[in-house]
Amino acid sequence: MENQVATIIRDQIGGKALYMIGAKNLLASENSLSFKIMRNSKGVSHIRITLTPMDEYDMEFLSCRAGTIKTKSEIKGRHFNELCKAIELNTGLYTKL
Repeated sequence: MENQVATIIRDQIGGKALYMIGAKNLLASENSLSFKIMRNSKGVSHIRITLTPMDEYDMEFLSCRAGTIKTKSEIKGRHFNELCKAIELNTGLYTKL
């Protein structure tokens, strides 16, 4: 990861939270961070978090299976302190002990 925005998003979620959801294959693109997560009850396999010009985050919870990508849910306009809670609600995985 070499994008500064992606590094900030990663730091705001927190290393422990990323570890607990099994995040891997972190991919930085312009103003966004995408990563794969472990199996969960909601069927979400990837998460994409994008920084908007209003300094808020848009989140997409995706299911990538057999070459097709389906959007399971989408959240717009979240602040940095709401990222972990949104991940918990949309994946069923805990980000804190």
